[in-house]
Amino acid sequence: MEKKIHTVALIAHDNKKSEIVEWAKLNKEVLKNHRLCGTGTTARLVREAAGLNVEGFLSGPLGGDQQIGAHVAEGKIDVVVFFWDPLSSQPHDPDVKALLRIAVVYDVPIATNKATADYILKSSLF
Repeated sequence: MEKKIHTVALIAHDNKKSEIVEWAKLNKEVLKNHRLCGTGTTARLVREAAGLNVEGFLSGPLGGDQQIGAHVAEGKIDVVVFFWDPLSSQPHDPDVKALLRIAVVYDVPIATNKATADYILKSSLF
């Protein structure tokens, strides 16, 4: 059976950027076989640190979360990995909530922490 190429969105709040970079480096062999995109700084950091090809959107607070949400709604993103920081207030919190909501509405898997992201990557459905 041929493996499907998925489009995976990578997003992380400031306090979680190093965590998503380390996760991407650890999972580079799997991720390199898929299309990757992400919000501005996260995409750049993963691209530089892990050597993965990551298409960058706008920064989250400048509309990047909304861009990814639109791609989810259009069926262009298959999985969202969003390492968010629930303990810090975010100026774009309504955008974050909208992205979480749109992923649920369109039945797109969304990992909000490393454990869930690992489960998705190791799933036979991925």
